Amino acid sequence: MRSVSATEASGHFSDLLGAVERGETVTVTRDGRPVAEMRPLRPGTGADLRSALSGIPAPDEKFAEDIAVAVRLLRPGRHEQGSEAV
Repeated sequence: MRSVSATEASGHFSDLLGAVERGETVTVTRDGRPVAEMRPLRPGTGADLRSALSGIPAPDEKFAEDIAVAVRLLRPGRHEQGSEAV
């Protein structure tokens, strides 16, 4: 892993982006202390989303009804029966 000062990073930002684009990780330091890390982005996948949602229970019927009410409230000129217009 490469380490550069903030001053060097500022002066050679385009070069650093090129290095990161090629897969390198760069640590940026200020007064010798690490303050930031530049690294290549890992593209997200459907598997990442499935993994993130795996421990969350499926929405119940009440949740689906609440979402439908909220969507109706977002439409101009519409509101729930028995409630005042928002």
